[in-house]
Amino acid sequence: MDHDELSPATRVVSLGRVPREPGAQVGAPLTLTSTYHADGPVNYARAGNPTWAAFEEALGSLEGGEALVLASGMAAVAAALSLVPHGGRVVVPSAAYNGTLVTLTDRAEAGEVEVTHVDITDTGAVVAALDGAAMLWIESPTNPLLDVAEVETLAQAARARGVLVVVDNTFATPLLQKPLALGADVVVHSATKYLSGHSDLLLGATVTSPDDAGRGLHERIRRHRQLHGAIAGPMETWLALRGLRTLSVRLERACANAAVLASRLEGHAGVERVRYPGFGAMVSIDVAGDADAAERVAAATLLWVHSTSLGGVESQVERRRRQPGEPEVVPESLLRLSVGIEDVEDLWRDLDAALGTV
Repeated sequence: MDHDELSPATRVVSLGRVPREPGAQVGAPLTLTSTYHADGPVNYARAGNPTWAAFEEALGSLEGGEALVLASGMAAVAAALSLVPHGGRVVVPSAAYNGTLVTLTDRAEAGEVEVTHVDITDTGAVVAALDGAAMLWIESPTNPLLDVAEVETLAQAARARGVLVVVDNTFATPLLQKPLALGADVVVHSATKYLSGHSDLLLGATVTSPDDAGRGLHERIRRHRQLHGAIAGPMETWLALRGLRTLSVRLERACANAAVLASRLEGHAGVERVRYPGFGAMVSIDVAGDADAAERVAAATLLWVHSTSLGGVESQVERRRRQPGEPEVVPESLLRLSVGIEDVEDLWRDLDAALGTV
């Protein structure tokens, strides 16, 4: 059976496994080695690992390209940004993952790149900023404002101008959005989040298209990974692959919960604004009041975990402006909610009671 004919819900379970042979194990092996016997396909673990290959096969198939696993989401971001030539200009959302923005700020201050910040929802303004750019960096939905970009329109405009397009697909995952099919050149993931799904590891990944241009980018990122030491641990990769097996059912439940909560939060006395793109499991709210009010809400929850990450099975809440480097366009009272897979009524009672503090 051709895997391309299978649904994503089936592929997350079936791909990245060993050949079916009598007596063979069912799952992918965990290969713990730094050294290989000579004259094989890989001579040192910095160049490859069977556990990496299993995860890369599964993620690459889901995204419709060729994946590379890296040590963390930030390692994947850095690897993608390494494709920008010295002095090149990057067009990036004004509000995006702050690790990406801080990295670009540091590189701009060092004279390595130029940066143009845009409202990613203003398609005309983004297209106008592309002339002379080297890279368009897209998040959709954005972190943490959850703005949605017209990815396909922007990718077409960028390609027409010879601008490389990178899409951070961490929030949507390949089950909700496939950027390569929309015209992106590179997809970036923090596999720490939804792909692994259990808040117990750090891992990143990039995916490039399977055509000649994509294979060229793939090789450049692979070389960056090897020479810069952005090497994923086999244990973390094996755990991420195990987590990937349940991505479909986890995401289905979390998305359903998020839709219910977003609807109930509209008009709540403790909420000034609900930010929800209509899909996915992320919801952001502007709490009625100031930063201190938002902090009180986050501290008052019993089920919702007050933490800075997202995409785990547990629901998480955080006031994003408490993080250094968070853009000023993010309201001081904004809480980012990563909705998990708990019973939605329990989540609602806990959040409603916490919002009662304001």
